[in-house]
Amino acid sequence: MKLRNRNIEKLPTETFDALIIGGGINGAATAAALAGKGAKVALIDRGDFAGSTSMHSSNLVWGGIKYMESKDFALVRKLCKSRNHLIKSYPSTVQEIRFLTTISKGFRHSPRYLWAGTWLYWLMGNGFTKLPRLLSPNKIKQQEPIIDVEGSVGGFEYSDAYLHDNDARFVFNFVRHALNYGAIAANYVESLGAERDGDLWVTKARNVMDGNTFDIRAKVLINAAGPWVDQHNELTGQKTTHHHLYSKGIHLIVPQLTDSQRVLAFFADDGRLFFVIPMGNRTCIGTTDTHMEHPEVDVTADDIAFVLENINKRLTLAKPLTQDDIISTRCGVRPLAIKDDQGDDRDFLQLSRKHVVDTNIESAHISIFGGKLTDCLNVGDEIAEEMSRLGVSLSDPNFQWYGEPPKPVKQQFMDQAKRMNLDAMTASTSSELLSTRLWRRYADQAIQMLEKIRQDPAQGEILIEGTEYIRCEIEHARDHEMITQLEDFLRRRAKVSLVVPHEQLRQSTGLKEACRVLFGDDADERFNCYFEQNRDTALPPTSSSTV
Repeated sequence: MKLRNRNIEKLPTETFDALIIGGGINGAATAAALAGKGAKVALIDRGDFAGSTSMHSSNLVWGGIKYMESKDFALVRKLCKSRNHLIKSYPSTVQEIRFLTTISKGFRHSPRYLWAGTWLYWLMGNGFTKLPRLLSPNKIKQQEPIIDVEGSVGGFEYSDAYLHDNDARFVFNFVRHALNYGAIAANYVESLGAERDGDLWVTKARNVMDGNTFDIRAKVLINAAGPWVDQHNELTGQKTTHHHLYSKGIHLIVPQLTDSQRVLAFFADDGRLFFVIPMGNRTCIGTTDTHMEHPEVDVTADDIAFVLENINKRLTLAKPLTQDDIISTRCGVRPLAIKDDQGDDRDFLQLSRKHVVDTNIESAHISIFGGKLTDCLNVGDEIAEEMSRLGVSLSDPNFQWYGEPPKPVKQQFMDQAKRMNLDAMTASTSSELLSTRLWRRYADQAIQMLEKIRQDPAQGEILIEGTEYIRCEIEHARDHEMITQLEDFLRRRAKVSLVVPHEQLRQSTGLKEACRVLFGDDADERFNCYFEQNRDTALPPTSSSTV
């Protein structure tokens, strides 16, 4: 809380080159890019960073193979290049993974036709990944025994990428980069609207935690509010050439269905893509694609029934999945950018996730529509170009603001970890070695953790039962990650509430101790508040079609 409070104190006292509204992937990447290139940046979010769409993704970093069917080859080419660039820039976090797609009898395209498409996809990605493969039903069964191939005519395997950790953690690391570059950022600070005063934007802001209001002054106002971009533009009187349509997607987290570490892809009964995605010792299944009129959404019994029905049809499990198997859910909207003159009656299933930067030069206002994790580096660089076009000079325009630290820094960490035999402390229940996990999550900041563990080996012990989080990580989160509510840690800086059953967390003595580390005297209040108000794992009443 100290870091957040210090930053909030600075927000009304300085004049910024840019104020960014919204700390999802677009806002976080923009903040890191601008701060890294020398701009004076402020970033606020009315909730926690990555608190909406950016924490409800499929954790996939993909080149948009589904846009091949609509022949949007320019977008596919761009996304493939973005995917490749992320893999190279974040090798510990963004990693290639195989997708095994099964085709059922009667599908609109044959496996060979689709397999040929994966070769074109591979070529459009510069041959960066492993080669595609055509698979017979028997070969699919050999590769993945849980797949029901009785109604299959074959399939294919190709590569894309995924986030080894959760999406919200990936987003927060951009916020962390921005802070390191000198940006001022604070979660739970709401914009109540903004007005142009001379050459500056004056934004009325409210500290959500205590209700205090104050003004933030900036030369450029950047609206990166994700699904709420249109609503904030109404507050500021901005007219744009684009607006959003909304598509709801849900995922269910269930016990691990296969340990093969590949994504299983199917076409659901309505023709939409459907995934079985590895998540450590859990499995993530989904997604839905439901047109919505507004961005506030919840998981419904029908959503759950759709996912369970489709997964049980396509897998030969010892026992069909039921609602009782659901550990947690993810539910959010995809904001889809559309031109105002196109109308809202288009087939939203054919709309892409591409981002649009909408700039009003006269008022020095930028709106970011659409977007996805795969394209985040392009968003940051494009906004930097727009800032220059608006007359804001960047002192270091060529600075590379993203990526893991250089290899020598990683080698320094690994050498120290080896000397202290850190990996021997890895818990038997962990999914990866302790040195690998600490570097992937914290990069060069993990070097400080080694010193804490060296001085006190208890700092390397798991604190919260059923997780992989060690004591020194909790202290690091308290001091460096702006944990304001318990859910910020459980759901976004970590993925604890995604993979540990809700009731198990409620009974966890380790979690109560972690609360004392994170919140001190307020620990009991924050613990009780989470379990009274949190709906992240709440499920709707069971419907007859769910089981």
